[in-house]
Amino acid sequence: MTIAPLPAGLRVRTREVEDPGRLLDLLPDDRGPLSWVRGSDGLVGWGEVARFTAAGPHRFAAADEWWRAFTDRLEVLDEVGRPGTGAVAFASFTFSDRSLGSVLVVPRVVVGRRAGQAWITEFGAGDAPPPVRSVIPVRPSGTLRYGDGLLPVDRYRGAVAEAVRRMRAGELEKAALAHDLLAVGERPLDARFLLGGLARRYPTCWAFAVDGLVGATPELLLRRSGDVVSSRVLAGTIWPGEDADLDDALLTSAKDRWEHALAVDSLTDALRRYCTELVAPQAPSTLTLHNVSHLASDVSGRLDATSPATLLQLAEAVHPTAAVGGTPRDLAVSLIAELEGMDRGRYAGPVGWVDAAGDGELGIALRCAQLDGCTARLFAGCGIVADSDPDTEVREAAAKLLAVREALEAADQG
Repeated sequence: MTIAPLPAGLRVRTREVEDPGRLLDLLPDDRGPLSWVRGSDGLVGWGEVARFTAAGPHRFAAADEWWRAFTDRLEVLDEVGRPGTGAVAFASFTFSDRSLGSVLVVPRVVVGRRAGQAWITEFGAGDAPPPVRSVIPVRPSGTLRYGDGLLPVDRYRGAVAEAVRRMRAGELEKAALAHDLLAVGERPLDARFLLGGLARRYPTCWAFAVDGLVGATPELLLRRSGDVVSSRVLAGTIWPGEDADLDDALLTSAKDRWEHALAVDSLTDALRRYCTELVAPQAPSTLTLHNVSHLASDVSGRLDATSPATLLQLAEAVHPTAAVGGTPRDLAVSLIAELEGMDRGRYAGPVGWVDAAGDGELGIALRCAQLDGCTARLFAGCGIVADSDPDTEVREAAAKLLAVREALEAADQG
């Protein structure tokens, strides 16, 4: 693990401010913008006070321990006093415990808004004045060329076919397989351009950016607010052109309903030991987005008040759910590593924010790209069960990749 050195005498202050306008428009430059925004609400941040990175099976516990120790050392003046105020860290964890790159980033400035109330949180050391904030205009992507990633489409189709064969042989029930695609620009890509395009097209999703991973996820892994925990589970997908009545086709699809039930069960089974109450709907609803529709279930619970788990402790318990891992979990994760043969990095891992009280929100990093200079590595995946058809799953992944491709290529984001 790596811990950035901390300045002495850190102070943090949160104060209410007038409506700051569109949150994403506040991000001053492309040097590590931080975001967790849905519609008009959420958090954005810039600058960096501290950073923690970790890897391995205990990365969530290590991050939680570091974050508690960090916040215990702060001098805090919080004039707003709600989740997301005071000290906040943006978080992004790898899908696999064998991958490097799980990170907590503590920004120097955070601006937030929820239910019509807006605030700003600023870190400082001693009596030094805050640095001058200069804004660099957002740069469009320009001309892009696409190329194969580590797992091209033809090999992805083969991986799906092999997974289906093993499921039909009774080895496991589900595995969520993904592949990647590279987009290369003529100049370094501006994370704010992709972030803004995704937020405009998917206002009901959470537009996120943490350490170069940029996306818009429709799936809320966990929200913790005091003793209340909630989640939005998505599994089962259809896209325009596949059926005239998308909602009806999804709700009556035995394959999609089965895949969805596995995802809900995996989440509730993992959360149950932390909760005194836990409620999941008996049947899913549908969530319609710009490019696809999903089966969705909103799960809620009340944490055991005698020893309430923090957001990061809960994340360690539930990740990966069957929505992005599979069933049984260990067999599915092993199969993913074998058949994909690539490092997913932080794709399909938890991403979001956490505050000093252990409250916060974590989504699953879907519909996203890892930006590195002129290159964006795009990811998309599908839940594979015994009834899956490899060609259909390839088309589903392409429909999901369209979200990031359109936002990267857009010329109308003024």
